[in-house]
Amino acid sequence: MVLAKDVQTPEGRTLCGKGTVLTEAMIARFVKMDISHIAVEGHPVKVEGEKGLKEELQDIEKRFCRVKHVPPLMFLKKRIMERMVASRKEQEG
Repeated sequence: MVLAKDVQTPEGRTLCGKGTVLTEAMIARFVKMDISHIAVEGHPVKVEGEKGLKEELQDIEKRFCRVKHVPPLMFLKKRIMERMVASRKEQEG
């Protein structure tokens, strides 16, 4: 596997750069450091049971359906959905 993006700590320190070929030792180190997500080159893998963006957004709509009359909660819903869409775009590109 080859990294598609730099792997960074939560503090922003780069551990491995884009294009690095991953070894089992590197992956084990990421696990020990609680780094749970990395981006590798190639096509995305569909994980069984994983929801797509459309399904995730529908879930958010359903969760907020009873509070449509509460503006602060509608603002929160909007921000959650925006962040979800942005996060997916970032993962893809």
